[in-house]
Amino acid sequence: MNKTIRHTAVICLLLVLALLLRASWVQTYEAKALADNPDNRRKIMARYAQPLGDIIVAGSPVTGSRKTHGGDLAYARTYTDGGLYAPVTGYSSQAYGSTQLEGIYADVLDGTDPRLKNPLSALTGEKAEPGDVLTTIDPAVQKAGYRALGGKKGAAVALDPSTGRVLGVVSTPSYDPSRISGTTDGAAWRQLTGAAGKPMTNRALRQPLPPGSTFKLVVAAAALEDGLYGSVDEATDSPDPYTLPGTSRPLGNENASAPCENASIRTALRYSCNTVFAKMAVRLGQDKVRAMAEKFGFDDTEQDMPVRASPSVYPSGMDGAQTALSGIGQFDVTATPLQMAMVSAALAHDGLLAAPHMVSKVVNAKGDTLESHPDGDTRRIVSATTAEQLRSAMVTVVTDGTGSNARIDGAEVGGKTGTAQHGVDNSGTPYAWFTSYAKDSATGKEVAVAVMVEDSDAARSEVSGNGLAAPIARQMMAAALA
Repeated sequence: MNKTIRHTAVICLLLVLALLLRASWVQTYEAKALADNPDNRRKIMARYAQPLGDIIVAGSPVTGSRKTHGGDLAYARTYTDGGLYAPVTGYSSQAYGSTQLEGIYADVLDGTDPRLKNPLSALTGEKAEPGDVLTTIDPAVQKAGYRALGGKKGAAVALDPSTGRVLGVVSTPSYDPSRISGTTDGAAWRQLTGAAGKPMTNRALRQPLPPGSTFKLVVAAAALEDGLYGSVDEATDSPDPYTLPGTSRPLGNENASAPCENASIRTALRYSCNTVFAKMAVRLGQDKVRAMAEKFGFDDTEQDMPVRASPSVYPSGMDGAQTALSGIGQFDVTATPLQMAMVSAALAHDGLLAAPHMVSKVVNAKGDTLESHPDGDTRRIVSATTAEQLRSAMVTVVTDGTGSNARIDGAEVGGKTGTAQHGVDNSGTPYAWFTSYAKDSATGKEVAVAVMVEDSDAARSEVSGNGLAAPIARQMMAAALA
């Protein structure tokens, strides 16, 4: 009997020791992971225990907080002009987490960032006051793009070429993040995530699509930098039509009467000659075209701004026919409006690309800077001579070519249209693109804009970069110059 009691006592002691070891392990080694777990209710309660800090546009908050009634979450997020700024702010939801700036700067906005603590609060454990996030967005540019896109499915990005500041990020259809900020917004969440127009997709930053003829600027830059042609006015050896290498398939031009045979780069951009740039890409070879695309930022997964953007892609492993199609922005070439705005921005800034950034600084409750994102972090993409020549050709596109709807009185405007096919045998409605820049010599202001219209109510025969996308770019550029 005593032996049985002893065995039982030993087993109980071992169980107690195991329990103590497990408790110590959890408290010592797993505590942080458990505390940081997004499903930890205490973490969510702490985040919404006080009003959140704000995201600021031009000195005014576009976010806020409201007191809740009932439940254990004291405050919920609110948004001013939520649909307008959703591609910038993202959402902060008690039930579904946070995205975009709300997610990236969550610790600053809820007061848990260690940089917000003063020595006293660090000792007492008292929660610090939240900080704010100051953006580079220009509300006039943002509103101009949002209104111009209207009911269309599409996106637009505006950049300051010399500083890299993101002046506008528009994606339509959009949504009001206030609809999903609480714990009882399941119906709104299901409606938004299941909507045919995908309003929660950030088309400006997160949806690469074929850029069509806007990519011809990259091919032209590669040809000039490589010395394939001495200037944009030198004649090219370009047949019309052009038979794709290794096939019997002829590639023609949208405008059969356009003077594309042996056209110069200026004329080929003016009339958007597919034959010229398809052959040019083949002559250069995919490696040289890819190298130039990568210099502009294609295949770059580090475009954070600080919001991470999906990479634009120039494909590899292509045959001759596929390389030719890549030269006109088709085959597997994809780009975001951000990427194509970067192309125009670099050409507008004498061949220098300023790193795009959407946040200027992050501050504490007193306005002291916690981190800053300075302007002008630039790298050379093409020579100043190449940039000047391509700007001249882009101006011709607007004054005398396919981009006439982008003209702005009193300003230098250059652009490139694009109409990209998609779907099996081009069965889908084409994407309408326009990438451009504008400069006002009187004020020194400048801006680069790229617009992509994915779908609209226009008839298929009326879908074009000049008809749909250029007027949107013009309104955004005019707002920036004003």
